[in-house]
Amino acid sequence: MILISTLIPCPLVIVIAILSSSASHTDTATADESFSIIEATVDDIKLAFTQNKVTSRQLVQSYIDRINSLNRTLKGVIEVNPDALSLADNADRERRDNEPVSLSRLHGIPVLVKDIFDTKDKMSTTAGSFALPQGSIVPRDAGVVTKLRNAGAIILGKASLSEWSGFRGYRQPTGWSARGDYGVNPYDSNLTPCGSSSGSAISAAASFATVTIGAETDGSILCPSSLNSVVGIKPTVGLTSRAGVIPISPRPDSIGPICRTVSDAVYVLDAIAGLDNNDTATVPMSKYIRSGGYAQFLKRDGLKGKRLGIVRNPFFNFSSADVRNAFEAHFNKLRQEGATVIDNLQITNVNEILSDANTELTALTAEFKISLNSYLSNLMNSPVRTLADAIDFNNKNPDLEKINQYGQELFERSQATNGSGTKEREAIDKLARQTREGFVKLMETNNLDAVVAGPGGSNFPESQFPRILAIGGLPGITVPAGYTNQNKTPLGIFFGGLNGTEPKLIEIAYAFEQATKARIPPTITSLKYQTY
Repeated sequence: MILISTLIPCPLVIVIAILSSSASHTDTATADESFSIIEATVDDIKLAFTQNKVTSRQLVQSYIDRINSLNRTLKGVIEVNPDALSLADNADRERRDNEPVSLSRLHGIPVLVKDIFDTKDKMSTTAGSFALPQGSIVPRDAGVVTKLRNAGAIILGKASLSEWSGFRGYRQPTGWSARGDYGVNPYDSNLTPCGSSSGSAISAAASFATVTIGAETDGSILCPSSLNSVVGIKPTVGLTSRAGVIPISPRPDSIGPICRTVSDAVYVLDAIAGLDNNDTATVPMSKYIRSGGYAQFLKRDGLKGKRLGIVRNPFFNFSSADVRNAFEAHFNKLRQEGATVIDNLQITNVNEILSDANTELTALTAEFKISLNSYLSNLMNSPVRTLADAIDFNNKNPDLEKINQYGQELFERSQATNGSGTKEREAIDKLARQTREGFVKLMETNNLDAVVAGPGGSNFPESQFPRILAIGGLPGITVPAGYTNQNKTPLGIFFGGLNGTEPKLIEIAYAFEQATKARIPPTITSLKYQTY
């Protein structure tokens, strides 16, 4: 759930391909050939259900066919649920037997979840690693999976990821796992898909499912969403349950949707947010859950009256004039839509935060060992019960897990910790101070509803902004904001806020999306997969 490239630079896999971005695409036939799963939204599908243009079985089969056709190249899906068609049949029966208005928005909708979410079914939960054997039994569904099932959603399968959520080794490429291979960005195969929720973002962009779910510790929802030209919501930590999810740390871990539209992402957030007795962090955060849900904040005029702060340095520092011009046009659009834009603001300690990876790693490595050992101890029928067992498996299977190429330094650094002592507590206190004296101070001093950020800076096109939100457990949303003129690299715009301000962020993001309509779906014309 961490974007390691924000902490330690890692090599990119080289993939040769010819890709193009176009609004045109080839339809996937279902019962009614006028309906296509490509780019289909939740609302499109619900309408098609009522018009008898498609059934859940036909919908699921169409997604499976598309996965079978394209996943061998894109590697966005690690496993398809063998019971998906049976679950679809159940949804069709329930729809026949009930009034449509009595069913939730996600009823009969196929969802892909990242391969760190426990599912009490025939699928495995492995974090992309062979160390967690296929066939090991989890005690129960993850909390958010339970909520999705209760909403009538169909768990279509598991999305690929950066192995162990990117927390195994410094040299580990984003989007790679031993089980899932190298995930490929559907817009440009020479461009990283980012991670660690790479497969969720790839799958959303490529229409492998209606909606997907990811997880983030530091950048792992927001970065892949931005680079795959989809919408990602990283909620306030604790707004969504982390129970039954292979963890990095309960302090910053957050579960959220990755979808093609803001409305779909919000529908998913409505389904998964809320109290879970198996995750104590959801208890205090439940005060932020709004009566009536989050969909009520999908307002076309949502930018009207908002106060937005623009932090140009480093988030809008671009070497390319066309990228600079694109974002200047977006700033003007925000103003035209009724927002008050306060420009050229500064996060006073931004350089300290972005250059201080070691403080975050000091906290995370200790928290990871404690959290992972707790998770593994609850597995049934698994020989790997501790982090030490996982390290030992990798050492005994170096070729299978590419240990010589990608290492497991973060595993080893975590194993060397001995609980959360003085050093770790000081690191956590420092992160809290950095948030308080930086982002929070900026928001409160300027009475902002949100900070606007882009992918500028030294890691372009990967934004450094998610780090600012991650260390404080703060919420953020990224929305497609166009493409570079030179190579059509996707660009995302980020909106970040204080804890519990999802309603404001949704209003802002939805109004921006509707005003710009910047997203263009990827079209794969020819693709050759090769690694070096």
